[in-house]
Amino acid sequence: MRYFEGRKPRIEIIPMIDIMFFLLVFFIMITLSMIPDSGISSQLPTSTTAQTLPHPQVVINLLANGELRVGQAPLTLAALTAKLAAHDPAHTQVTIAGAAGVSLQHLLAVMDACRKAGVSDIGLAAKPAGGG
Repeated sequence: MRYFEGRKPRIEIIPMIDIMFFLLVFFIMITLSMIPDSGISSQLPTSTTAQTLPHPQVVINLLANGELRVGQAPLTLAALTAKLAAHDPAHTQVTIAGAAGVSLQHLLAVMDACRKAGVSDIGLAAKPAGGG
């Protein structure tokens, strides 16, 4: 009576590995979204044509008095050029977050420093005109 013979049970491990992989990816994505970006509070200028840019690798804060900051560290224009040139400048995305009252000369000086380092992907941060 082969019909009643019990089959040896097997534990399928491949579906379990798939589930564990998806759980790992899920928790990594959630953890990355929980990490806050730190920066300096600034009054950004407004624009009616502002668009969403991809997340930049380097955010340069340009304060109203002309001071430059990357993260919390103050930099000079020469130090900014050296910092950007040290890391693959052709594939570096930079966003300049200038205060509303910053002079155009300071903004152009920062853009020149970025271009001297070899960075060509430069964006300017702005708030949408209708938003807070």
